[in-house]
Amino acid sequence: MTQLVARDEVKAGLDAGALTLVDALPESYYSQQHLPGALNLVADDVETRAAELLPDKDAAIVTYCSNPACPNSGQVATKLERLGYTNVRKYADGIQDWVEAGLPTESAAHATS
Repeated sequence: MTQLVARDEVKAGLDAGALTLVDALPESYYSQQHLPGALNLVADDVETRAAELLPDKDAAIVTYCSNPACPNSGQVATKLERLGYTNVRKYADGIQDWVEAGLPTESAAHATS
Protein backbone atom coordinates (compact mmCIF):
# COMPACT_ATOMS: atom_id res chain seq x y z
CA MET A 1 0.00 0.00 0.00
CA THR A 2 1.29 3.42 -0.95
CA GLN A 3 2.26 5.70 1.91
CA LEU A 4 0.11 8.81 2.28
CA VAL A 5 1.52 12.31 2.46
CA ALA A 6 -0.15 15.44 3.84
CA ARG A 7 -0.43 18.88 2.20
CA ASP A 8 2.27 20.41 4.44
CA GLU A 9 4.75 17.72 3.39
CA VAL A 10 3.87 18.18 -0.28
CA LYS A 11 4.32 21.96 -0.02
CA ALA A 12 7.64 21.61 1.82
CA GLY A 13 8.95 19.10 -0.73
CA LEU A 14 7.78 21.25 -3.60
CA ASP A 15 9.35 24.39 -2.13
CA ALA A 16 12.63 22.52 -1.65
CA GLY A 17 12.54 21.05 -5.15
CA ALA A 18 12.79 17.64 -3.51
CA LEU A 19 9.85 15.85 -5.11
CA THR A 20 8.12 15.25 -8.40
CA LEU A 21 4.36 15.71 -8.47
CA VAL A 22 2.25 13.51 -10.72
CA ASP A 23 -1.30 14.64 -11.51
CA ALA A 24 -3.29 11.46 -12.21
CA LEU A 25 -6.35 13.20 -13.64
CA PRO A 26 -7.25 13.19 -17.34
CA GLU A 27 -5.45 15.79 -19.44
CA SER A 28 -8.57 17.97 -19.73
CA TYR A 29 -8.57 18.50 -15.94
CA TYR A 30 -4.79 18.87 -15.79
CA SER A 31 -4.95 21.63 -18.44
CA GLN A 32 -7.48 23.57 -16.38
CA GLN A 33 -5.65 23.36 -13.05
CA HIS A 34 -2.81 21.42 -11.47
CA LEU A 35 -0.27 21.78 -8.67
CA PRO A 36 2.83 23.81 -9.57
CA GLY A 37 5.25 21.85 -11.73
CA ALA A 38 3.15 18.69 -11.75
CA LEU A 39 3.50 16.19 -14.58
CA ASN A 40 0.36 14.63 -16.06
CA LEU A 41 0.28 10.82 -16.08
CA VAL A 42 -2.89 8.73 -16.08
CA ALA A 43 -3.06 5.06 -15.10
CA ASP A 44 -3.54 3.83 -18.68
CA ASP A 45 -0.30 5.53 -19.75
CA VAL A 46 2.02 4.56 -16.88
CA GLU A 47 3.63 1.61 -18.64
CA THR A 48 4.31 3.56 -21.84
CA ARG A 49 5.25 7.00 -20.46
CA ALA A 50 6.72 6.55 -16.95
CA ALA A 51 10.30 5.88 -18.06
CA GLU A 52 10.29 9.03 -20.19
CA LEU A 53 8.59 11.31 -17.63
CA LEU A 54 10.18 9.81 -14.51
CA PRO A 55 13.63 8.47 -15.42
CA ASP A 56 14.89 8.23 -11.80
CA LYS A 57 13.21 5.26 -10.12
CA ASP A 58 14.54 6.36 -6.72
CA ALA A 59 13.25 9.96 -6.90
CA ALA A 60 10.58 11.15 -4.47
CA ILE A 61 7.29 11.02 -6.38
CA VAL A 62 3.91 12.13 -5.08
CA THR A 63 0.76 11.25 -7.00
CA TYR A 64 -2.52 13.11 -6.53
CA CYS A 65 -5.91 13.57 -8.13
CA SER A 66 -9.00 15.53 -7.14
CA ASN A 67 -9.87 14.41 -3.59
CA PRO A 68 -9.93 11.34 -1.29
CA ALA A 69 -12.80 9.80 -3.27
CA CYS A 70 -10.78 9.81 -6.51
CA PRO A 71 -9.01 6.48 -7.17
CA ASN A 72 -6.67 7.75 -9.93
CA SER A 73 -3.69 8.70 -7.75
CA GLY A 74 -3.68 5.30 -6.05
CA GLN A 75 -3.87 3.49 -9.39
CA VAL A 76 -0.93 5.45 -10.80
CA ALA A 77 1.10 4.99 -7.59
CA THR A 78 0.51 1.24 -7.60
CA LYS A 79 1.56 0.92 -11.24
CA LEU A 80 4.70 2.98 -10.64
CA GLU A 81 5.62 0.76 -7.69
CA ARG A 82 5.12 -2.34 -9.83
CA LEU A 83 7.53 -0.85 -12.38
CA GLY A 84 10.20 -0.55 -9.69
CA TYR A 85 9.78 3.02 -8.42
CA THR A 86 10.94 2.97 -4.81
CA ASN A 87 9.78 6.27 -3.29
CA VAL A 88 6.16 6.80 -4.35
CA ARG A 89 3.66 8.42 -2.02
CA LYS A 90 0.08 9.59 -2.49
CA TYR A 91 -1.44 12.96 -1.60
CA ALA A 92 -4.93 11.57 -1.04
CA ASP A 93 -6.60 14.90 -0.28
CA GLY A 94 -5.59 16.08 -3.72
CA ILE A 95 -6.04 19.32 -5.56
CA GLN A 96 -9.31 20.10 -3.77
CA ASP A 97 -7.45 20.29 -0.44
CA TRP A 98 -4.63 22.31 -2.01
CA VAL A 99 -7.00 24.90 -3.51
CA GLU A 100 -9.11 25.14 -0.34
CA ALA A 101 -5.90 25.97 1.56
CA GLY A 102 -5.38 28.91 -0.81
CA LEU A 103 -2.21 27.53 -2.37
CA PRO A 104 -1.24 28.37 -5.96
CA THR A 105 -2.02 26.24 -8.98
CA GLU A 106 -1.06 26.32 -12.64
CA SER A 107 -3.02 25.79 -15.83
CA ALA A 108 -1.92 24.94 -19.34
CA ALA A 109 -2.12 28.66 -20.17
CA HIS A 110 -0.49 30.28 -17.09
CA ALA A 111 0.08 30.11 -13.36
CA THR A 112 -2.57 31.44 -10.98
CA SER A 113 -2.53 32.42 -7.36
